[in-house]
Amino acid sequence: MSTNSPNPRVVVIGAGFGGLAVAKALGGAPVQVTVLDRENHHLFQPLLYQVATAGLSPANIAQPVRSILRRYSNVEVLMADVTGFDLEKKLVLAGGRSVPFDYLVVATGARHSYFGHPEWEQFAPGLKTLEDALDIRRRLLLAFEKAEAETDPVERERLLTFVIVGAGPTGVEMAGAISEIARETMLRDFRRIDPREAQVILLDAAERVLPVFDADLSRKAESQLHHLNVTVKLGVSVQDINADGVRTNEGFIHARTVVWAAGNAASPLVKALPGTFDRAGRIQISETLNLPDAPHIYVIGDTAHCPGKDHKPLPGVSPVALQQGAHVAENILAQIEGRALKKFAYWDRGSMATIGRHRAVADVHFAKFSGLMAWLAWVFIHLIFLMNFRSRVSVFLTWVWSYFTRAQGARLITGKK
Repeated sequence: MSTNSPNPRVVVIGAGFGGLAVAKALGGAPVQVTVLDRENHHLFQPLLYQVATAGLSPANIAQPVRSILRRYSNVEVLMADVTGFDLEKKLVLAGGRSVPFDYLVVATGARHSYFGHPEWEQFAPGLKTLEDALDIRRRLLLAFEKAEAETDPVERERLLTFVIVGAGPTGVEMAGAISEIARETMLRDFRRIDPREAQVILLDAAERVLPVFDADLSRKAESQLHHLNVTVKLGVSVQDINADGVRTNEGFIHARTVVWAAGNAASPLVKALPGTFDRAGRIQISETLNLPDAPHIYVIGDTAHCPGKDHKPLPGVSPVALQQGAHVAENILAQIEGRALKKFAYWDRGSMATIGRHRAVADVHFAKFSGLMAWLAWVFIHLIFLMNFRSRVSVFLTWVWSYFTRAQGARLITGKK
């Protein structure tokens, strides 16, 4: 693409759901679009926990950004790590490269937040990237391997204890999946241990699991977790995490594998923009999704503090980012053409969370249901939102195979020793 194009330059930082929605909506429009991301692939984050629990391989939920956007001749993709901005000169700084822009869209997502205790991360990894998922998968599978070779029953028990901190959708999904792996998938794989002896403990300081869901669905979700032999501890706060386990206000839990699913913080890159920030590091934006003091800069997705109809910040989920991305593209074209900008209104289609094989809860406003029907609805929706046909087919076939055989085909231990 020629950098001397007379068309306005739109730079999109981040190739997640929001960033790709902007780029696609501007594909073919009279603008020059540059998408910057530190990775070369788009990641379908809602299924990331299935990579972490060996249900899917990374290729099932990731696709190269270039292949997604190759049909749009006015869109270019650069793999670069953005380090800052020169807002006066309208430049995005990416290492030794400076990328000029007329309109900027920041969609850099979020990382896990340890509430002022970053030292916990080495003992309790979060789940945001493929690297995170593969690290958790490695720790999870290694725990069973080490338990098989362990002769000390106390240490074996600690190796077979898995703690998930945070009972939101990610924590609930992780807990259910780990329990199913132990009690079904690996049941006949070992000779010295019985994987069914594994203890899966789900902790949260909240008073119920899935607190963003209807209270009745939360109770049903907790019941389904108990059916999977997951120990749910609510109203429990974490005070420390180390190599031996988790210290809580109710005592110490000895565990060699801990997964963090308790909180998010916006990408620190957004701090380089002018504005006001909330406790999660998200920048406050206007009703048209741009910055009040810089109307040519838009922020969307997990990085933005965007109030909904109830005046609470919209959740960091893919439907929000997708709708915001399409809306930003419309407003950028309106700015170019001198038209009035439109206010953003989120259309909430509902929420779902899966708990295990044929177990889930769903709230689609006109109906609230759980169990097999909710699980089938969850499967259908996630297949629809996968990026390409190949991914849909491969994931569907993998799920069908796992459903009938109870086998997980991606149980590979890779990465650093």
